[in-house]
Amino acid sequence: MPVSNADLPLVSIVTPSLNMAAYLEQTIESVLSQDYPRIEYIVVDGGSTDGTPGILNRYAGRLRLLTGKDKGPSDAIHRGFQQASGEIFAWLNADDAYLPGAVRTGVDYLLAHPDADVVYGEGNWVDQRGAVIGRYPTLPFDPRALARECFICQPASFIRASSYRRCGLDPDANQSFDYDLWIRMARHGFHFASIPQYLANSRMHGHAKTIHEREDVFHASMHLLQRHYGYVPFPWVFGYAAWRADGRDQFFQPIQPSLAKYLASLPLGLKLNRARPFRFLAEWLAAPIRALLRRC
Repeated sequence: MPVSNADLPLVSIVTPSLNMAAYLEQTIESVLSQDYPRIEYIVVDGGSTDGTPGILNRYAGRLRLLTGKDKGPSDAIHRGFQQASGEIFAWLNADDAYLPGAVRTGVDYLLAHPDADVVYGEGNWVDQRGAVIGRYPTLPFDPRALARECFICQPASFIRASSYRRCGLDPDANQSFDYDLWIRMARHGFHFASIPQYLANSRMHGHAKTIHEREDVFHASMHLLQRHYGYVPFPWVFGYAAWRADGRDQFFQPIQPSLAKYLASLPLGLKLNRARPFRFLAEWLAAPIRALLRRC
């Protein structure tokens, strides 16, 4: 028997916003154009001084607006979820966008799999114009893999509200806060599921936090790996050593391995992994040295 619209779960979607007028309207339209009938859309604006207020005024009555200074995007998202009424939560940054049918796909999976706490799909990386530049590197869920990388495409993820309330975002974290949430949920036994459908576009541009605040992202990610696992793997250490050497963003400007960067990563990795120096040394020695030497 088909489920009536009134019986479908309400989905609360939160967008944190601060001076992202260049992309915000596309984000809003991607939410409001979804074919799913029960969406509560909340935009939390931290005091934008660009064209954002004008954009939000045009959508008055079609979304709920919360304004006021916050501690950063994680705080804004958490604040939005505190005001939300839905049974399913999601957040969509002000420069990202849903693909058609994304919300319905996420809801359908959670309805069919009551044991799942989080479902995430595939995503595209897009540039500032919205052109697809690659696939977001998602992986089938494996909690052990989170100790090495964040492979969940955040804008393509949907979370049961009851699960979020048991293990929510850290409002004081301003970098890698989604990675921190996935690790904590996984370590507390929450059930994640990956699906093959493409659900969202994750935009990469010069002002994206991942690019513009590269050093802070490295520090936050390595700190949370130390905190949760007591170990920072070689790829993170080598990436940071390479960034310190040349400042390349390692996305639009791919990492350029060299023997000098490889050698610099050893004392850095030993310093970061004081409690597990032999583990790091073994991983360092097992790195593809020949490939690095060929590039010198």
